[in-house]
Amino acid sequence: MTSEPDTSTWKKTPDGIAIPPPSPDDVLYEADDGVAKITLNRPIVLNAINKNVTRLLDAALDQAEADEDVRAVILTGAGRAFSAGGDLWSSLYPDDDPAPDALDVQLRIWSFDKPVIAAVRGHAVGQACELAGVCDMTIASDTARLGEIQIRHGFGVPVLITPFITGQKQAKEVMLLGEIIPAEDALRMGLVNRVVPDDELDDAAMEMARKLASLPPVAVRLNKRLINLVYEQMGLIDAVRYRDNEELRELMEADDTVGAARQRVREERGWAAFKRERDQGYEESG
Repeated sequence: MTSEPDTSTWKKTPDGIAIPPPSPDDVLYEADDGVAKITLNRPIVLNAINKNVTRLLDAALDQAEADEDVRAVILTGAGRAFSAGGDLWSSLYPDDDPAPDALDVQLRIWSFDKPVIAAVRGHAVGQACELAGVCDMTIASDTARLGEIQIRHGFGVPVLITPFITGQKQAKEVMLLGEIIPAEDALRMGLVNRVVPDDELDDAAMEMARKLASLPPVAVRLNKRLINLVYEQMGLIDAVRYRDNEELRELMEADDTVGAARQRVREERGWAAFKRERDQGYEESG
């Protein structure tokens, strides 16, 4: 039986929710039989992504890249969620240590020499929806819930991958409405490759990874590179790095009074009040 953590020294949100401090175990790495498994490991906060997670994820990719026996990678989350996306409470633990840019880490997965499979159960929203999106394939549990919900916060999209993995109409539905999308709808839209029963997710991801690991590695790398090349020639890299586009500067820097008001609610009144404000008109919140 797992004991409850001691939260007495943890910092808290304005409404008293204890948030765990950064830990060297926030990302776990293991490798066996040609497959590396990378696990986002902050289950208490649904594996929310902060600088420490980004730093450790990049280091785990270093390990997988350096290990010649590893020919495929599984990326997943501990507990009941893949990830709730960017950590809205990261400011509770200021982190000035060097860390790679989160966009660069996601683009590293996109171009990684070895195929990467996202195994998603529970929520994969915001930045985490995009993290699953840059992986080569995504297997979802029937419990999975995906979505680009950051528009409800008043934030822009961190990694502009959705228009390249769905059709135009689906991309606008995902990015403009900010809804939570059940697994079967995510499959229909092209956000995931397969949906399996929750208790079969880990085995399904491992089966796919071992199949990839058994194939001639140079041919796998070549085919991945060829597919990526098609999308890059369509402008994927420039689109993903849209923050460098001067034509968008005015729009990106414009004041959004609704989004700013919602962030004030979060900062002053806490998570529950923020969710009530953010999720008005939405049946399911993320």
